[in-house]
Amino acid sequence: MAHHKAAKKSIRQSAKRNARNRKQGKHTRSVIKAIRIGTDKAEAEKQMPAVMSKIDRLAKSNVIHKNKAANLKSGLMKKIAAMK
Repeated sequence: MAHHKAAKKSIRQSAKRNARNRKQGKHTRSVIKAIRIGTDKAEAEKQMPAVMSKIDRLAKSNVIHKNKAANLKSGLMKKIAAMK
């Protein structure tokens, strides 16, 4: 257990950040999954800018690695291009 005020504050802050990052990551994963499962190309293309923005924000704040973000975006674009 922490003995200093600063250490206790650091524990509180890291727990808050962890919860926020987990929530954002889970939400983004669920949106990505919805696009992958979906079959409507027009709807997927309409959702794509918002999903790209979410992925970029996660990479910017180091929730996910920048290369993973690039791979996710690339895979989604390929998936949408393959839809009929």
